Amino acid sequence: MQILRIEGGCDEAGRGCLSGPVVAAAVILNPKKPIAALNDSIQITEKNRLILRDQIMNEAIAFAIGVVSHEEIDEINILNASFLAMHRAIDLLLKKPEFLLIDGNRFHPYSGIPHECIVKGDAKYQSIAAASILAKTKRDEIMDSLHELFPVYNWAKNKGYPTIEHRAAIAAHGPSPHHRKTFRLLADKSQLDLFE
Repeated sequence: MQILRIEGGCDEAGRGCLSGPVVAAAVILNPKKPIAALNDSIQITEKNRLILRDQIMNEAIAFAIGVVSHEEIDEINILNASFLAMHRAIDLLLKKPEFLLIDGNRFHPYSGIPHECIVKGDAKYQSIAAASILAKTKRDEIMDSLHELFPVYNWAKNKGYPTIEHRAAIAAHGPSPHHRKTFRLLADKSQLDLFE
């Protein structure tokens, strides 16, 4: 009889944004309860992401979410912040996986747990797709809350990504306290000018 190893999928959301945190999730799915509709969260509508989020939370063996703030991103850079968010999510898992499946091509090893990096893993492994959905929906909630405080940037719609509208709002109103100072917020101005 084959014994299945306990695998945890990890993914993040918000790496390419100009504002807000980067959020990661770690998920251990129940192999006896596959979730047929899982796929990369970007390919799924917001309504269906929320439905899947609830299903994942109800049926997963374990899940957790890690958040790294925009201040930390500026301090350690976005790549390290993405790894840190994943580590924080793994730290919070109530059951520890025996193996980690990481979306992407790089990762800082997590002590005591071997891993494999998989490019476009969210389209290949259900546990990574589940992590993608939890990370995306949590980050969207955070940006929706920040939108209430800073509606001029329309984060409820763009979620902090560098849309033309978002950059136009930065040009018109300057950056908010939640913008990432080390990111190129505008193409034609230095960061020092923006944050003076």
